[in-house]
Amino acid sequence: MKLESVETFIIKGPPPQIGGVYFYFVKLTTDDGVVGWGESAILNTMTDMYKAFDPMVKGVFEAQVKGRNPFDSEAITLSLYNRLCATRPGYVEFGIVSAFDTALWDIKGKYLNVPIYNMLGGKVRDKVRAYTYVYAKENLESIKELDQRAGEEHPVIHGPNLGKTFELWLSPKELAEAAKRAVDEEKFTALKFDPIPMPNIMHIPPTPWELSPQEYRRADEAVRLVREAIGPNVEILIGTHGQTTPTAARKLAKILEQYDVSWFEEPIPCEEQELMRQVFDSTTVPIATGERLVGIHEFRRLFAHSGVSFAQPDLGACGGITSAMKIATLAEAHYVQMAPHVWGGPIIVAAALQVDMAIPNFYIQECLYKMGGICAAILDEPIRVENGYFIPSERPGLGYNPVETQLKKFLA
Repeated sequence: MKLESVETFIIKGPPPQIGGVYFYFVKLTTDDGVVGWGESAILNTMTDMYKAFDPMVKGVFEAQVKGRNPFDSEAITLSLYNRLCATRPGYVEFGIVSAFDTALWDIKGKYLNVPIYNMLGGKVRDKVRAYTYVYAKENLESIKELDQRAGEEHPVIHGPNLGKTFELWLSPKELAEAAKRAVDEEKFTALKFDPIPMPNIMHIPPTPWELSPQEYRRADEAVRLVREAIGPNVEILIGTHGQTTPTAARKLAKILEQYDVSWFEEPIPCEEQELMRQVFDSTTVPIATGERLVGIHEFRRLFAHSGVSFAQPDLGACGGITSAMKIATLAEAHYVQMAPHVWGGPIIVAAALQVDMAIPNFYIQECLYKMGGICAAILDEPIRVENGYFIPSERPGLGYNPVETQLKKFLA
């Protein structure tokens, strides 16, 4: 069996664009017709250059992948790394590596007629605990509208973008009400929000700043009201985006300690891991980070500084399933729990679930609310989320396949 062709699908979903403005898919096909799907999580790095993704992927395929046996995924991934990251690894380059790697695993699972997790050591659990951001009601209504209209030839959804959710996070009382609905109605056992939302959703990550007295007070009120609304048994995850300086992060952490917060995510930018360790040492709130790190070496350095409790590799950027399994082993050796990040489409989620099912040090998986809207509209079978847990598919490979006729409805 040899890899014969590659196609890309770059789609732009309707509002509220939970998971990002664009999703970047890669489809690999073998000479005997087996198809594998992958996805890149390149976030905002190519928002204004999304058309460049297709020639990049096709050039890489022709030079490094075409004609090779998909079962040689370790060797293929290594050659992609050596070529694309010859000077140093980058997020876009590793996004491409990740998409190819996931697609190769999908092909192998389909050829052998087994879920990928059975090739990774088998199931450690039967279901995967999920958490979600707290979203504005208007954004969730847009998702439900697309759920109802996905079968239309050209579904047009009119609704606000995620700026509405950022507005919600600035209103502590309304935020607490939305958090309670997510717990009462959808049974999530953990919720995330950013109590220091950025002024521009498209400029993530921003340059870190010192917080004003008003920002500290609003963050305090937001976390306090959410804790009062959801009670003591639901976890609060603080989903900051590296927007504070180390000084501000330490001060904010002291506020968070009052409310039994389960983690403080990306309290500072990820580049300076020595400074991350200083934040870690200053607080009893566990630190989570890793969504912007790529490859095993950057995670090894993170773990070596012992400044993290929860590792958050993104399967669309860290190097795919191959790299994620190695990162999980490194994390296990440092007593770090895995909580894979997702900000992308459903193939990244499907890949993360395969890893989550197979590793012993899994903690929780990020979820795009209940995986409805655009994520459900483009798949042959929706990803199930019930009572705050993913119920992974038992079908071969990733377990889920994009439907090309549906993808074409949303092409960028």
